[in-house]
Amino acid sequence: MVDQELAKRDKRFHESPLKKLLNGTLVLFLKGISKLPFWVIYGISDVFYFLLKNVVKYRKKVILENLTYAFPEKSEEEKTQILNKFYRHFCDFALETVKLYSMSDSEMKKRLTVKGLDLTEKYTREGKSIILLGFHYNNWEWCSSIQSRWNYKLLMIVNPLRGNYAMDRFVAHSREKWGGESVPVHKSARVAIDAVRKKDPIALWLAADQTPAANSPFWTMFLNREAPFFSGPEKIAAKTNQPVFFLHLKKLRRGHYEADLSLLFEEPGKVESKDILLTYIRRMEEIIGETPEYYLWSHRRWKHKRPEGIELTL
Repeated sequence: MVDQELAKRDKRFHESPLKKLLNGTLVLFLKGISKLPFWVIYGISDVFYFLLKNVVKYRKKVILENLTYAFPEKSEEEKTQILNKFYRHFCDFALETVKLYSMSDSEMKKRLTVKGLDLTEKYTREGKSIILLGFHYNNWEWCSSIQSRWNYKLLMIVNPLRGNYAMDRFVAHSREKWGGESVPVHKSARVAIDAVRKKDPIALWLAADQTPAANSPFWTMFLNREAPFFSGPEKIAAKTNQPVFFLHLKKLRRGHYEADLSLLFEEPGKVESKDILLTYIRRMEEIIGETPEYYLWSHRRWKHKRPEGIELTL
């Protein structure tokens, strides 16, 4: 959700009357789409897949470049197969995310199973908050529904959509309808520290594979290329000593997923802070290597060059 103070300061959030009207009309259309049954949703996805693959060729150059660096051992045919599987999944993901707006809790529980919640119970009893590290893999948006299955208050760290208030509210509703709360990324550290001070147990969920500014102090190798990472997760974990969990979302079949929570660090304050992010990054690489078609390859993840004076963390 857009922070109103931030929106006033940042002109990128401003909308012209015409743009506001068009954005609002699009959101009304998406709300209608969200009410369609899944068999229609996936029919639309099939049409989008054909167009994306054969007509639009959506970010094909970017995707193939990312795959070439990540998997130098794979042939052109293998990379093309991953590309086509990515397009298929990406279309499903886009329509599933729209569908999320109108999904009921009972319907979601049929389509998303969750493992590992029992591992967090002892921390709940102790009144201790946790940090949940996820990434842009499979349908991460559906994981906002985990809130309805445990006692933690799920705080989802987000980058608000700029220049599209109607879409921002549409996405926020889909995420928060289960009881969680969206928190702008610039407030994440403050929120985590306040929770510790107030002894108010929360689960701080971060998709920490997003691209920060080039001057980020934390650069490392990710999928065979130098990449910057937000250092917030390691700083928050080290300062609060909150247990760090990893969220792995598996695709069982079309429209059915399994979320698996596993413990990365029980006392992160006792390890080198760099090891928190490095362990998280290597886990992501392992999962992506197994089923690469579910990662967000269309994202320009490696658009920055490491500035002089910033060393690689290894």
